[in-house]
Amino acid sequence: MATHWDRRCEYLHTTDIPTPSTTRHRGDGYPGSNVISMPRTPRHLSGPEGDSEADRSLSWDDVLTGDGLGDATTPPEESQPEIEQAPSPSGPAHRHPRRDESRTNPIFFLVAIIALLTLVLLVVLWPREPIEADLSPLGVSKDAFRAEVVASTDAECSFSAEMNCHRVTFLLEEGPDAGNEFVQEFEISASAPRFDPGDGVVLNHIPNAEEDFRYQFADRERRGLLITALGVFAFAVIALARLKGVTALLGLALSVIILLAFIIPAILVGREPVVVAAVGGSAIALITLYLAHGWRRLTHVAAVGLFAALLVTILISVVFFGLAQFSGLATEEATYLTLVPGVGISGLLLAGAILGALGALDDVAIAQASAVWELKTANPSMDQRELLHAGLRVGRDHIASTVNTLLLAYAGAAMPLLLLFHLSGQPFSVLANSEVVAVEILRTLVGSIGLVSAIPITTWLASREVTTRPPRVKSVRRYSG
Repeated sequence: MATHWDRRCEYLHTTDIPTPSTTRHRGDGYPGSNVISMPRTPRHLSGPEGDSEADRSLSWDDVLTGDGLGDATTPPEESQPEIEQAPSPSGPAHRHPRRDESRTNPIFFLVAIIALLTLVLLVVLWPREPIEADLSPLGVSKDAFRAEVVASTDAECSFSAEMNCHRVTFLLEEGPDAGNEFVQEFEISASAPRFDPGDGVVLNHIPNAEEDFRYQFADRERRGLLITALGVFAFAVIALARLKGVTALLGLALSVIILLAFIIPAILVGREPVVVAAVGGSAIALITLYLAHGWRRLTHVAAVGLFAALLVTILISVVFFGLAQFSGLATEEATYLTLVPGVGISGLLLAGAILGALGALDDVAIAQASAVWELKTANPSMDQRELLHAGLRVGRDHIASTVNTLLLAYAGAAMPLLLLFHLSGQPFSVLANSEVVAVEILRTLVGSIGLVSAIPITTWLASREVTTRPPRVKSVRRYSG
């Protein structure tokens, strides 16, 4: 009775085997190594009893490994499908069916738990009560309509002959009084607006006011310009990133919807601002991550790293903002919100810090996960320790620029206030101690701590994941001669 080894040796000694061609594979575990590849040529083999086998296609790999020289009675259609796998560093890998690892991957289960918890909290916290607030005493109107400047002159004020005013005639373009003209006078000063015929403006409508004061200038018309800038931005993103740019823009649109439909209304009806910001920010992070980067293990790792760093940011924010004892009333806008019952003014500062750091956390998490993935793909022989150290070196360069970005963003928003403080001549320590400046300093520091924590967390998760389950790499062949 001929054994499996006898049949293999017989094939090697009695068959003319064509000269193998040398091919180079990427990701074979040996950088620059050559792997022998044979064209599959049909051969008729005789079984031990002289029975003829069906024609089979054998490669050089099949001969060396014994694949295809087993039981001669096995029908060809019952063989397992051949699926390429990334070979291990110890040598060429056998071909086996690739199973779906997402069902047993703990990273996937963590993402699923986070997504389910976020969805449940969105449903629970969703604002269903009407928002009750009357800001009309502050001159804020619910109705605003477009108008055009048809005339503007400088003359004596109608209410005082000793003062000069900029007299402007507006033609209303929409609303219940569309087509009618209204006149408004502005005392000439450095802060008063100046108009020319043809300028577009927005007028507040105050129904209960006297006829001459029913429409008041609110701001200049800029919506057309904003739409144009948005179109240029969308074109630039799509031109560079193509399909990923489209999904990124879709994620941006959904983020704005969550902000306007959930976060702001929920805070106004009395929900805890910190909880609302955390839940809304989590929903935004999940949507933008998976729309921009797809449903894959790299995105799962980035999501878990992001949420771990977000938890660190929230905890540190609660501690430091609580110890600082901020009133939340340092700005004029916050003072207006005292007219809205149930709004936690001090909690708004925490909510702002969380949302402000979330965008940067998203960037850092996906960048670190991608860096580790690319390192493993370029050099499959790297172990977890080497990947972790290399990823951290990339993260150190990234964190330096990201922290500076947060600082400049907060400083830019408070630039007029910083100029006034500088003119006051007070020492920097006194300026930094004032609430309006201390809030921005703490936001920058807390957000930066969250960013720093995101780098080692995400890098460790990514290095562990790609070491435990190496990324699948397709062979790239370069034929010589």
